[in-house]
This record gives sequence, structure tokens and C-alpha cells, in this order.
Amino acid sequence: MSSDLALSVRGLSKEYRIAHQSQRHDKVTEAAVAAMKNLFRPQEYETFRALDDVSFDVMKGDVVGVVGRNGAGKSTLLKILSRITEPTTGEIKLYGKVGSLLEVGTGFHPDLTGRENIYLNGSILGMRKREIDRQFDAIVDFAEVERFLDTPVKRYSSGMHVRLAFAVAAHLNPEILIVDEVLAVGDTQFQNKCLGKMRDVSSQDGKTVLFVSHNMAVVKSLCNKGLLLTNGRLALQGSAQDVLDEYAKRSPVSSQVEYKSSVGLRLVELKVNGVETSVSAVDFLEPVEIELVLEASEPTPSCVPMFRWHDANRVKLSEIWGPEEVVDFRKYDGRFSFRLSLDSMNLLPGRYFIDFSLVDSANEIFSAPECVELEVHPVALPGAPRAYPSVHEGHHGLLRLGSRLTAHSQVPPRDLHAAVRSPVIEALAKE
Repeated sequence: MSSDLALSVRGLSKEYRIAHQSQRHDKVTEAAVAAMKNLFRPQEYETFRALDDVSFDVMKGDVVGVVGRNGAGKSTLLKILSRITEPTTGEIKLYGKVGSLLEVGTGFHPDLTGRENIYLNGSILGMRKREIDRQFDAIVDFAEVERFLDTPVKRYSSGMHVRLAFAVAAHLNPEILIVDEVLAVGDTQFQNKCLGKMRDVSSQDGKTVLFVSHNMAVVKSLCNKGLLLTNGRLALQGSAQDVLDEYAKRSPVSSQVEYKSSVGLRLVELKVNGVETSVSAVDFLEPVEIELVLEASEPTPSCVPMFRWHDANRVKLSEIWGPEEVVDFRKYDGRFSFRLSLDSMNLLPGRYFIDFSLVDSANEIFSAPECVELEVHPVALPGAPRAYPSVHEGHHGLLRLGSRLTAHSQVPPRDLHAAVRSPVIEALAKE
């Protein structure tokens, strides 16, 4: 056994039995009769494998991002590692105390106060009373719920639940910290605070973190390793960047989606930076190229392309319209394509969406909303002490303007030299 191993998983599988009800009943009498009949015939079940023969190792100090589509088995994996759910088959070895935050309100009693639940939740996570006493002030300060400390948590919002639960889990001083997407419930400021705490736990204390998120920019910024789950199986384990790249490649391609068209148009191919995908990750300030190939079953009216950029809140950021890019109104037939090239991705790190449409003089003749999803990742600019701009800081704004920044001193060099000379230096100079 390696002393650097934090956890080891071998052949892990989890099966659930799903019962099938052959007929629905609107009346109580019908349901009762059906229940009596079912006593004499076996219930039909379907076996569903949430996890299927998953094996991997995680080293101490690693921050592992667990990614995959909804239903891939991410939350099931974390519940098994947290010992909330028993696996069907397989072996797990954990080398150290585990702290976890999986669901809002887990470990809380709604009728107890925040103060009482700190002790209850801490005990569930394995803390002794004297440990909780020692960490109590730090937990309350981190959660920022001091005003409501003696209020029953059933009156807390979901965000306040998360604040208190994460504060307890983070101050447990675990060797392994497991966090599901529950952080998305909190406000942006507190999410940034939690992500910073996880970064400190791993970098300064050498602890291990497993983190599930659909925010690819956060995964890249926070994690050094990654796990990609697909239909309950481990598709890839490696560096965070390699896992994110593979996840983008495996995402559904928008060309397979039927979009709205009034003239028999369909999208047959979509590429982002040369890769056929609708979900991609790009680095801040790097070039971006989007290419769409369409097919018309009959000649179109005279039309022009339009690309609309917006964020996850549907706030429109920019529109790129054909005539402004020297692409005039014209008719199209058969296969044709449009290529949009950006010399620099100036939108700050985050998730963005692109709508594409073909418009004639008055109406849209083809519409592909959110046909492209882009995750913009932070990068380390030359001379910067850390990745800039950090996704965990909200004060950078929305985009970085193309600019040149220079600095000039208004004091001539000789006068500047004289201005900083101290009286002692002056006296020595006279001697």
C-alpha cells in the first residue's frame, strides 16, 4: 500500500431494482383489487446499474473533478464513497477521515436550531464535542449565520442550509473532502468562498478533494485531476484538461438536433475549433472558430446569417450580423456553410451560449437556439502571479477590452533621484 494513496476503488458497482406497474388505477377499489391479484403473481422488476465496474485511485493532495452528463452515476459514486449508500459489488479503501456535503439539509434536524445542528452534524461527520467547541466560532464566522444561530433551521433558506453544512464539513479537518453540486444553491459570493476554501484545503493542508460540477471553468481552475463517467462506467481518468476535452468531444452534437425551419433547412454539421461538437472549452484570449454546415432541400429566400451571444441568464452580450461582416443577402441551395472566426475570446471565464439563425428581410427562416455552448477557462497571463482572470472573483466584469496600458513618470530621472535622497545621504555627500 502506497503511503500517498488517499482512496482506492476496485470493481465498484451499484444496482437498483425498478418496479414496473402494468396499469394505473383511478379508483381506490380498482387499486385494491389489483393489489390482491398481485399477491399471487410476482412483481416485474428491471435492474438498473447506476455504476458498473468502476476502478480508480486518488492520491493525497489531489483535487479531482468528477464530470459527466446527468444520470452518469456521479452522485451515486460520491454517496458510496461517503458511506451513505452500500455498493452492490466492489471494494473501497479510504485512508483518512471523510467529510462530505452532498444534499441540502443532510444531517440537519429541522426543529433544532443552527447551534444545535452544528453539534449534531459535526457528530454525524465524526467530530468529537471538544473538536466542535474548538472550531465553533470559525464555523459560524464562515457560514455567516450568526444572527440566526438560535433559530430552527426549518426557517432557513436552502442557501443558508448550504452555508452552515459546508462550514461544518470544511472545518471537520477531513483528509478527504467530498462535495456534490449542492454549492450551486448558494449565492455567487459564497460559492467563491467555498471554492477558495477547497483550494486552501488541498494546496496548504495537502488534503484530498472530490468535486462534482457541471461548471467546466470551475473544474479546470480548481482541479488537477479528473474522472469522466458515462452511463455508470469510468470512461477516462487523467488530468483535468484531458478529461474536460474528452467530455466536450462526447457531448451531443447539435447537428443531430432538429431545429426550426420554414423552408426545409437542416443543420448537418457543427464544428468548434475544428472539432465536431456543440459543447467546447476555450482559453481566455485564445482564438475561436465556429463552422456550421446546412443543407437546403429547395432554394432559400434571400437571407443573411446572424450569431447571437448570451450568458447563462439569457443576457444578450453581442450580435454578429451578416451585412456588418461583408456577407450580403443571397439565396442558398444544396449544402452551404458559415464560418465565424474570433481572433481573441475576450469574454471573461464562464459559460456562454450562441444562437444561430438565418433571417430574410422580415423573419427568421432557420433558428438554432443555443446550438453552441462555450466554457471559457482562465489562463495565466505573462507576468501575472496567478491565473487571470480568476473565475472566483466577480470584480473583473464581463469582458476584457482590447487595450494597451503604459505608465510614465512625471518627474525627470535626475530630480527623482534627488527627491529620494535622505538627509543622511546628503551629509555624507558633503563630506
